[in-house]
Amino acid sequence: MRITQRDVGIAAVAILCGWGANALAQQHDVLGPAVWDWNKLAVKKTDVGEIRDLVRQPTATLSELEMHVTTLNPGLASHPPHTHPNEELVIIDRGTVETLSGGKWERLGPGSVIFNASNSPHALRNVGDTPATYHVINWKTGATPAK
Repeated sequence: MRITQRDVGIAAVAILCGWGANALAQQHDVLGPAVWDWNKLAVKKTDVGEIRDLVRQPTATLSELEMHVTTLNPGLASHPPHTHPNEELVIIDRGTVETLSGGKWERLGPGSVIFNASNSPHALRNVGDTPATYHVINWKTGATPAK
């Protein structure tokens, strides 16, 4: 068997690609066991209420896990109806909201869970007299479709 310059070049590219992938993985540490203490979360004021960002990071099984908690002031919407390729869970903690899901608006209260499917139009608005707080969990995988 004869090794050619082409074979050596292909091997070199493969090695460099492996090193590049390893370097990229090291730049984005994989999330391990973690806890978030509500009393220690930074609160950022927004035009419609406030947000507490928890994490936006790869995990052992996800290319990205993003979690935050939003508090929405009475009578306001988080944003207009929109879509995105990643799937999303929203868990209502406090207040009364309406969510656009499957083409219709539904009223929900504490303990309710919303699943926003990939590329499905959705929105959320506070229809109560008090602030509404909800937890948002987004994830992306290698199989997450493009928008």
